[in-house]
Amino acid sequence: MSIPKSLGYLTIMAPRNLLCMRSNFLFGSRCWMIHFSAEILLKSVSFRLFGVKHGNAYSESLANEELLNNLLTMGVDVDMAKKRQPGVFNRMGTNEQGLKTFLLSKGASKEVIASIISRYPRAMTRTPESLSYRWNLWRRIMTSDLEIVNILERSPESFFRSSNNLNLENNIKFLYSVGLTRKCLGRLLTNAPRTFSNSLDLNKQMVQFLQEVCLSLGHNDPTDFVRKIILKNPFILIQSTKRVKANIEFLQSAFNLNNEELLVLICGPGAKILDLSNDCARRNYTNVKEKLFSLGCTAEEVQKFVLNYPGLIFLGEKKFSDKIDCLMEEKISISQIIENPRILDSSISTLKSRIKELVNAGYNLSTSNVSLLSWSQKRYNAKLKKLHNH
Repeated sequence: MSIPKSLGYLTIMAPRNLLCMRSNFLFGSRCWMIHFSAEILLKSVSFRLFGVKHGNAYSESLANEELLNNLLTMGVDVDMAKKRQPGVFNRMGTNEQGLKTFLLSKGASKEVIASIISRYPRAMTRTPESLSYRWNLWRRIMTSDLEIVNILERSPESFFRSSNNLNLENNIKFLYSVGLTRKCLGRLLTNAPRTFSNSLDLNKQMVQFLQEVCLSLGHNDPTDFVRKIILKNPFILIQSTKRVKANIEFLQSAFNLNNEELLVLICGPGAKILDLSNDCARRNYTNVKEKLFSLGCTAEEVQKFVLNYPGLIFLGEKKFSDKIDCLMEEKISISQIIENPRILDSSISTLKSRIKELVNAGYNLSTSNVSLLSWSQKRYNAKLKKLHNH
């Protein structure tokens, strides 16, 4: 069948199983609407083509209206979706119905699917083939569909951010080949999914760099070294080798560590510091030193404090100073803080609230263990209840 030259536009809408053609003529405003079964003209497709335009935006707005209606029916927060990724609503195609069907088959609830699209509408642009391929790749790492659904619920970007399935497959093969276990890769997918969006070359560069660091520090098992660092710091592979190198050098010089001591630190509690910008790490450490020196601490006490709890280097000057002042105002000594650095993890409001509750319960913080200021809420509540009962 030939299409008349005067045809204004052609719009394909697979969900409605029809092909609509409209043609305007010079002698009047009459138009033809010819319906054809999709079974004859097209194979059944779940992917919507927004419009094949020939100088008229009507077909695009019609398809866009259908998309919005579908999303509202699915419970999607359209306003949120438009605010987060407005460009998706101007794309040539969406697959919201296919996405819904696919995720339902994997055990996701309608509410979870609506939430995924609301927060990351680009998910609708993935084809059924791409979704299935990527899911199977993730299943090489995760033990069940439900594990993947749970990750998508928390962070839909982790799954839908990239459509380069070949790159994902190559990264999985490479990371397995350098000794990372399935459990380790699972942690990367859960906490640092951008690792798998990296180019294969970037991941190879970081692994090679870490192996060289290992050997230069006298460790004879590069595979074990790389695995330990990644387990302690799953974000390491999305950092630059330049940043990591600068922070390793900072740790060694700032604390005057020998190779063995440095290995223990960066394979353990110091691994997370490798993420920081080097300027930030140096600045925060200087702030910690100056504050503690002003309170009468020695250089040895400062070094012991930070090495016991390197997370202090993540605290900016004001936050660190305010927390120290808050504790000392409540008659908690600096020596108690140094012995229990994790109490600085709590926010100032939490510290003040707990201190008030403990004092009211007759607990003497100046002479008693202050570590309970950093306990989990459940454990802390049990202790507080016991104090009241006494």
